[in-house]
Amino acid sequence: MKFAIFGNTYQPKKSSHAANLFRLLKEQGAEISVSREFYQFLTDNMELAVHADSLFDEDDFTADIVISIGGDGTFLKAASRVGNKGIPILGINTGRLGFLADISPEEMEKTFEEIHAGQYEVEDRSVLQLICDEEHLQVSPYALNEIAVLKRDSSSMISIRTTINGAYLTTYQADGLVISTPTGSTAYSLSVGGPIIVPHSNTIAITPVAPHSLNVRPIVIRDDWEVTLEVESRSHNFLVAIDGRSETCKETTQLTIRRADYGIKVVKRLNHTFFDTLRSKMMWGADGRR
Repeated sequence: MKFAIFGNTYQPKKSSHAANLFRLLKEQGAEISVSREFYQFLTDNMELAVHADSLFDEDDFTADIVISIGGDGTFLKAASRVGNKGIPILGINTGRLGFLADISPEEMEKTFEEIHAGQYEVEDRSVLQLICDEEHLQVSPYALNEIAVLKRDSSSMISIRTTINGAYLTTYQADGLVISTPTGSTAYSLSVGGPIIVPHSNTIAITPVAPHSLNVRPIVIRDDWEVTLEVESRSHNFLVAIDGRSETCKETTQLTIRRADYGIKVVKRLNHTFFDTLRSKMMWGADGRR
């Protein structure tokens, strides 16, 4: 099998996990292609002797499986490079929480044995697309987790007029608004009070950030509906964050958010369910008194 590898270049103390990854793949006789940035980090900065059959830049690669080693941020960057290629992504977690990158370094050997034997699952995850007339936002308009609009350069909240399929919903007076996929429901959306959504529910969550009214609550809609946002701000601009990549936008810009025409494929171990991940990552059922 051929693997394309992306990695975190900000965790030098955890580079031993990367060295172990390359060793395991070599033992399996895999063909290894590595992001040039990550390879240079390992060989130049960390002075590791790692084997690679080829290097690639940006999205110029092919593979049977993409490997992301780092945290969920690294996984999101890998997903943006994979785009509509349809290559499944395996996330190895050397970060903190890790909902997307949910394979621990200790599980790597067993996981690659299972992959070599064809014993793994591939889940399809929906992606959001941002449509607007701002060219700098159209360079990479796709989000696996969320698209958020947020206030900028002012302590004053922003007004976000929101319509769904052309029907007026409400005007949020808030610090921002998060539009998330089920995958992103355990990311930024969760931190601002959004609901946890199972991955294959074909829905989108709309969650306000610090709303001025206590009556405002998150809402979940179908993912084949379009959300249109018009923002007013005292500073006459605001931020648009696409999976954490932030850009400034003029308040006259109309934003339309809809499900993209492709999804991201995620490699999962057999019999490892979303609920297993929730219990593990959220520590559900743990007794803090012990």
